[in-house]
Amino acid sequence: MKKCAKIAAFVLACAMAVLSFSACGAGENGGNENLLSGYWTVDMEIENYGVIRLRLDADAAPVTVTNFVKLVRGGFYDGLTIHRVVPGFVIQGGDPDRDGTGGSDETIKGEFAANGVTNDLAHVRGAISMARLGSDYNSATSQFFIVQDDSARASLDGKYACFGYVTDGMEIVDRICAEVPVINSVGLVAEENQPVITSVRVVE
Repeated sequence: MKKCAKIAAFVLACAMAVLSFSACGAGENGGNENLLSGYWTVDMEIENYGVIRLRLDADAAPVTVTNFVKLVRGGFYDGLTIHRVVPGFVIQGGDPDRDGTGGSDETIKGEFAANGVTNDLAHVRGAISMARLGSDYNSATSQFFIVQDDSARASLDGKYACFGYVTDGMEIVDRICAEVPVINSVGLVAEENQPVITSVRVVE
């Protein structure tokens, strides 16, 4: 996957927030056939922190969950990091380039109201959702974020594809937000300080 010039990787001003990345996607809404349904449980282990358990809702966001589970089953996230931390807002990870510019090879359709898709999942504390490329609604690949605070709803609901919730391990998100230092105003973490995602597994 070719790396492009960065485009406003993460903008957080006043109450408005944009979670994005800059990447040249190789696919176009890939993986939309044979979509999953129902609920899926996923365990995400963060080195030196513990396990975050997630309950994914494929009925609310079938394209997003199908893509995420596919990447999980392929081991894509194993060894990647949490590269962005914004206390009181979100933690963000899933970038193989570790700087907010990378992703997987396939882009997917954004499942949220601004893109004409009904998705009633709210960006409350514990929500997991997909980052995307600026104003391109169909540019999400692998980067995800987990919401730390309910106040995120105002800037994220209807604009990003929420696809599940943390059911156990929010204290890990809180610890990362409290302990991990950032190097700039958009929450980028220096590579040597990025919490490592040891593994992500579907709980069958």
